[in-house]
Amino acid sequence: MPPVAHRPADLTGQVFRGSDVVRRGLLTVHQLRSSAWTRLHHDVYADARLERDHGLACRAVALRLPPGVPIAGPSAAFLHGVEHAAGFDDEVHVSAAHGSPLRSRRGLRVHTSLLQPPLVLAGATRVLVAAAPSVDQAPPSPVAPGPALPAPARSEPALAAWETAAWLEPVRAVSIVDSLLARGLTSRGGLADAAEENADRPGASRARWVFDLADPGARSPGESRLRVRLVLAGLPRPVARHPVRLPAGIVLHPDLAWPELRVAVDYDRPWHSDLDQLHRDRQRLDLLVGAGWLVLPVTSRRLRQDFPAVVQEVRAALLSRGWRP
Repeated sequence: MPPVAHRPADLTGQVFRGSDVVRRGLLTVHQLRSSAWTRLHHDVYADARLERDHGLACRAVALRLPPGVPIAGPSAAFLHGVEHAAGFDDEVHVSAAHGSPLRSRRGLRVHTSLLQPPLVLAGATRVLVAAAPSVDQAPPSPVAPGPALPAPARSEPALAAWETAAWLEPVRAVSIVDSLLARGLTSRGGLADAAEENADRPGASRARWVFDLADPGARSPGESRLRVRLVLAGLPRPVARHPVRLPAGIVLHPDLAWPELRVAVDYDRPWHSDLDQLHRDRQRLDLLVGAGWLVLPVTSRRLRQDFPAVVQEVRAALLSRGWRP
């Protein structure tokens, strides 16, 4: 007979060690196997109604970390509110001091450093029940939270940006740093400080390069990826959301622009399936064209599947307006 789902109030919306709750008498071993719970790792369980996002993965990993080891890099960026930084199945990144016995394993990527990074402390990392990943960024879930208990420490936003830039491939890293800047979680000054403070760490040169490519004007991860890939393909760097004032006084902001050449790229976003928004976007593009701009629309599908052709089209447009490589 399958176990009957039993969900004590203290465990509602929580992540916990199975052995701890059995020892305390909150559940039996048999009840842990019910549909009320999801097994995330050995001896780590969660309320089955919680959303399977990267925040849940971080909460599960935090229960098995030694004290003082922070969630870091793209995982910290997620906890700070950048939802596209990582998914449920992505590795949770942490930063450990040099000589730490902690090692990477399935679902966990451990980075070591001689430096002790500054942290945003949200409480202890080893608790019976892991609460939401941060005070201001609770995991989206229809489940009411259980008792307010400490959440894991995480890198501060500027340091999370540096770690992301140093550890991930550049296109993905820039899209995350763009979002940290756009959300006001860090600034150009904060990035410069992080680069200086970590100048002696492995990956410092890569981080500075990624920071130079970042732009807070990007409105979506896809737009960030398109901008960086165009630059890596050898094209001049476009400006995100450059203001174009038309004779009638209207100010438009093309997604990517080369103002001196009056060439722009318009990248589609999820809301472009909305007919009213699509109509407004087409009106905006018509106004730009009428003002003498050459505008190239690029869809997310073409970015994924036909990028070489996109590069050729943008290159041809820039050359036609006087660009010389």
